[in-house]
Amino acid sequence: MAHRSRREFLQQAALAATTIACASGFAARGQDAANSGHPRAWITAGEFRFKEIAVPGWQTPSLGKTATVEIDPARSFQSILGFGGAFTDASCYLLSRMESAARARLLGEFFGSAGFGLSVGRICIGSSDYSRNAYSYDDSSTPDPELNGFSIQHDRAYILPVLQEALRTNPDLFLVSTPWSPPAWMKAGDSLLGGSMRKEYFQSYAQYFVKFLEAYRSEGVPVGAVTCQNEVDTDQDGRMPACLWGQEYEIAFIRDFLGPALRQASPGTKIWLLDHNYDLWGRVMDELSDPGVFQFAEGVAWHGYDGSPDAMTRVHDAFPSKSAYWTEGGPSLSDPDYATGWAKWSADCAVILKNWGRCIVAWNFVLDEKGKPNIGPFDCGGLVTLNSETGELTRSGMYWALAHYAKAARRGARVIASQANAPGVEHVAFANPDGAYALVLTNQGDDRDIDCQFEDRQVRLHMPRGSVMTLHWS
Repeated sequence: MAHRSRREFLQQAALAATTIACASGFAARGQDAANSGHPRAWITAGEFRFKEIAVPGWQTPSLGKTATVEIDPARSFQSILGFGGAFTDASCYLLSRMESAARARLLGEFFGSAGFGLSVGRICIGSSDYSRNAYSYDDSSTPDPELNGFSIQHDRAYILPVLQEALRTNPDLFLVSTPWSPPAWMKAGDSLLGGSMRKEYFQSYAQYFVKFLEAYRSEGVPVGAVTCQNEVDTDQDGRMPACLWGQEYEIAFIRDFLGPALRQASPGTKIWLLDHNYDLWGRVMDELSDPGVFQFAEGVAWHGYDGSPDAMTRVHDAFPSKSAYWTEGGPSLSDPDYATGWAKWSADCAVILKNWGRCIVAWNFVLDEKGKPNIGPFDCGGLVTLNSETGELTRSGMYWALAHYAKAARRGARVIASQANAPGVEHVAFANPDGAYALVLTNQGDDRDIDCQFEDRQVRLHMPRGSVMTLHWS
């Protein structure tokens, strides 16, 4: 990391401390709110970032007055797994290069009980486009079906140490793992960049997953779920690690190879289908119609780049026992609202959760000011940008949106019914395992007052234009 003056270091530390103090207040004093019943609120708007604000107490609704948002705790839906981001090779490399104290503060802000309590992370099985170089765990120049050359040595340099530190910060961190490409010798074209999977190596590839899970477990990094391919329906024109998986291939691989292998070797690891866009919901319906896939697949991983989130509801309605997980999406550095787009991202989160999503996982926890390290063609930004020259941290609008949801809904919380008669206002309500309730409101329109009704009581909230607010009560 470039040298920073003491003044710059103290300014950065003060900003981090302020952020964590706001979040800590929610966790430390949440029980007081539950005991008193008086609602508490935190807002992101203008210059405020998850700042606690004073709100009125609950009131008896005025006769004949219609609430803007009505919450019905008697109707509950899916449980929440959590919110988080991706521990890409790029993110872990940048985190590893931070001064240890600064990294500990940032990971505490991300995952700690005194921070925002993010609780889901995505990790790559081998390289992605956000890596320093293209690699797999068995880069043999000739086919190696017995996987004699398998090794996770690459990850021991900085990926595993960062994951281990994150798990020390939050031992309940749930990790989902995804490959961008099988080893090149398993593919048509013999390259990590693009191409398609060869069916003759399905058995070897299932054991590749098993070896990865066992190796990570031995390093103290348990993996809760896997998908068999990131974005199954594109080879990205050979510009980055990628692999095409035909629908019939994914069916056969999960049904006949991966499912049985994990059941025997890693029964606690779930399998999620697809890991691609909403517009492939028809493919998911076909795959889950296969009894073998239905048996082994616990849920579906979704991306939001194409199609609409109601695809998740279509699949849920047809297969209500299967969960929906939103596993990739994030800000672009070319977006002028990169640092302030919290209302846009919060509205997106609300729609995902209203369509049965159990988690929301952003792409890349940390990237530098140029969106690097990056060997691919896209201009993504991290949830947080780490300036490579000054060490300055810039938190994205998506980060602040996720912070509101992560603090509102802890693991095991249930989405409960809410409805609104206010265009431009998005809303999601939660019942938490500790008996407390929370509501996340997003106002993308002009300044307005919003009357929120819960059972026989009502509270009026003022929301500025482009704001996100979390309300918490017993």
